[in-house]
Amino acid sequence: MLGSVTASRNSLSDDALLALVARGDDDALAALYDRYGRLAYAVALRVVRDTGLAQDAVQEAFLAAWRTAASFDPARGTAATWLLTLVHRRAVDIVRREQRRRGEPLPDGAADTGGSADEDALVRDRRRAVQEALARLPPDQRRALELAYYGGLSQSELAERLGLPLGTVKSRMFAALARLRDLLGEPP
Repeated sequence: MLGSVTASRNSLSDDALLALVARGDDDALAALYDRYGRLAYAVALRVVRDTGLAQDAVQEAFLAAWRTAASFDPARGTAATWLLTLVHRRAVDIVRREQRRRGEPLPDGAADTGGSADEDALVRDRRRAVQEALARLPPDQRRALELAYYGGLSQSELAERLGLPLGTVKSRMFAALARLRDLLGEPP
């Protein structure tokens, strides 16, 4: 019996499946996942560049689809586009969350460097100075640096992520690093 229910769900259009999902039909959600799960994972992986985080993004997106299926309007686009937009948004949210997590300073004493108290104080002061200098950069330069250094993205990946020409990304990075050097009082 279950096989015939699944087979009948698989023959429905995406719009019809989403309408069933809106009414709480979990078999319809499973059918959508069967259709778009691999593509959704590929989209998420391209954004987050981590298999575990990509899986989280897909899971969160399909959960959001379950909760908000009633808001889908076929007049505004296809079900596939709607689903993949949910995936992309969740993936971007995860990247932002991870950047914030990585950017948060460690609590005092969290990292045992084995150094002296003077060395620890110097590291804390230097970290604070760099964070303050980053905050004084123009937003486009700061974003490029943060994605490169905290997000681990190459300049080519940055260009793709930001939708900018590679030359623009390179000039932003160059200008940002030069400005940081000035703000931190370092020689060129």
